[in-house]
Amino acid sequence: MRAKSVSWFLLLWIAGFTTSSQGQPPEMRPAIKLARLKYGGGGDWYNDPSMIPNMHQFLRSRTNLQTAKEEARVSLMDEALFAYPLLFMTGHGRISFSEQEAQRLRAYLLNGGFLFADDDYGMDEHFRREMKKVFPDKELLDIPFSHPVFHALYAFTAGLPKIHEHDGGPPRGLGYFHQGRLVVFYAFNTNISDGWADADVHGDPPEKREQALRMGANIIIHALTH
Repeated sequence: MRAKSVSWFLLLWIAGFTTSSQGQPPEMRPAIKLARLKYGGGGDWYNDPSMIPNMHQFLRSRTNLQTAKEEARVSLMDEALFAYPLLFMTGHGRISFSEQEAQRLRAYLLNGGFLFADDDYGMDEHFRREMKKVFPDKELLDIPFSHPVFHALYAFTAGLPKIHEHDGGPPRGLGYFHQGRLVVFYAFNTNISDGWADADVHGDPPEKREQALRMGANIIIHALTH
């Protein structure tokens, strides 16, 4: 039943995204609400509260999608988890999944869900360790620049844009795959979602924020249509 709820949401979302639905009144199209993942361990999973509302606004302005004004917030053990086709997580520092939470996230991802994790300063070590609990049988792989996630709405032929420097070197788009489907997108050493926040939060120039929002839109659209 939970897998069906995810698939039903995707069908509704696709109906609202395709050009054939442009003639529908806005109230008849599905409203998209990104779900921010609440996790334990001490990391600030809640940071930059303007991120997701701004991403929602960007999607409304650049596509025919109807989006909510606010984010959802959900933990891995919440009954509502499977109602959301896409989870977003970020934060500084520690992340901790219990074994039960790891199994629940695995079930969510293998049954149609998607996780977009955005590396903030100090998050990388803990994210990689905890995802080993979720997918002990899988590797976190570099996503080729030819992958559809880099071309869903805007073309990023050289991969992720660089928004912020955290760990040195180029930004990397990494992922976990299940039966050929990308189920986790991990943005490393760029912190895309910082570029979604209000302009005065991080002081990013408009062109940086535009690139961050465009790549975020690509990830979201790819997740909800695959």
